[in-house]
Amino acid sequence: MPYPAPRPLLNFLKPYDPAIRKLALAVRDFVIPEMEPCFEYIYDAYSAVSFGYGPNDRYQDGAIHVAVYTNYVNLGFSQGAHMKDSAKLLKGTGNNVRHITIKSEADLQRPEIREYLREARRMAAKSCPYPQDLKGVISEVKAIYAKKRRPQAKA
Repeated sequence: MPYPAPRPLLNFLKPYDPAIRKLALAVRDFVIPEMEPCFEYIYDAYSAVSFGYGPNDRYQDGAIHVAVYTNYVNLGFSQGAHMKDSAKLLKGTGNNVRHITIKSEADLQRPEIREYLREARRMAAKSCPYPQDLKGVISEVKAIYAKKRRPQAKA
């Protein structure tokens, strides 16, 4: 694995069941090869641990995000409402964001998901180009919220 998970991300995932932690990291390992070079932003948010990928350190410019919930992981597309969805995998009703719910690593075997990642990166690059000198994955913790509505840390 060329990009081990940053320590803060591993700490934020500790309250989750081991299977969900493993799934979240598998989704990360699946996403990074399609997104790099990129910035990775990590949030310990109110209802989920979230990490996203984009051309700079602004979450708003991101192409992809991953949200970890108690029983599944969502792979989100910031401009998903404007993407082709020939496989009919994208869920959501908002003006922009769509997601695919990942319940097992087997879900990542669908070749269409990789195509969605590539399209999302292309779309993000049109509105906010990736810097020519960007290399690898630059990880940053962007926010830690005191209040949580998700699993409590196990003692």
